Amino acid sequence: MGLKVSEVSRLAGVSVRTLHHYDEIGLLRPSGRSQAGYRLYADKDLRKLQQVLFFKELGFPLEEIQRIVNDRSFDLKAGLLMQRKLLTEKAVRIKALLQAVDAALESLERGTAMSREEMFEVFGDYDPSKYEDEVQQRWGDTDAYRESKKRTAQYNKQDWQKIKAEGDAITQKLVALLIAGVKASDARAMDVAEEHRLYISRWFYPCSPEMHRGLGEMYVVDSRFSENIDKVKPGLAKYWRDANVANAERQAS
Repeated sequence: MGLKVSEVSRLAGVSVRTLHHYDEIGLLRPSGRSQAGYRLYADKDLRKLQQVLFFKELGFPLEEIQRIVNDRSFDLKAGLLMQRKLLTEKAVRIKALLQAVDAALESLERGTAMSREEMFEVFGDYDPSKYEDEVQQRWGDTDAYRESKKRTAQYNKQDWQKIKAEGDAITQKLVALLIAGVKASDARAMDVAEEHRLYISRWFYPCSPEMHRGLGEMYVVDSRFSENIDKVKPGLAKYWRDANVANAERQAS
């Protein structure tokens, strides 16, 4: 006997409405039905739901989760190992953020001001201006450079936090695909590359597919980029470059 949807809801902490939605979009369909027509979830369905919730916690969109867990080549052990790695990295970042919040609270309680370095040290060596500077040097596109300067001059701390969070999410999506063995020319990798191109266009400067392709090349040939990117995952710089190249070719076709 399988579990009814209400039982799965209580067990997994997911609403009945959400489980119905997962069934409707084909993300998680129960293996059986009772004589009365009620959904019945088997153990394999619960294992799949666990995977869905892990990926959701990591920030993956439902469409991407559906492609991953419904792929016939999906390996449960490999998926769990990938999720463990990503969750560990997320835990490290959350710990750093908690320390930064604690420091801010302590400063507030003491009535002392935090230095700029203390306020933003949690963001590491992230330099929001490095992209437009590199683009100006490579293409001499002064319009893009001026546009980036104009936009970034208006950003406040909350804007930079959002920019950093979005950039990290895109990076982790590529890392997950790289770990899973997905080719950079795969549509999933190209979609993330396109998301990154639109991210740059939205926050910094209009980034054409060809410009984005050139940026990817710099990820490999410029050690300042490759070393920093490969700190996240060895081989990520080349994988990112290849995904940018494949996406630019797809946009041109």
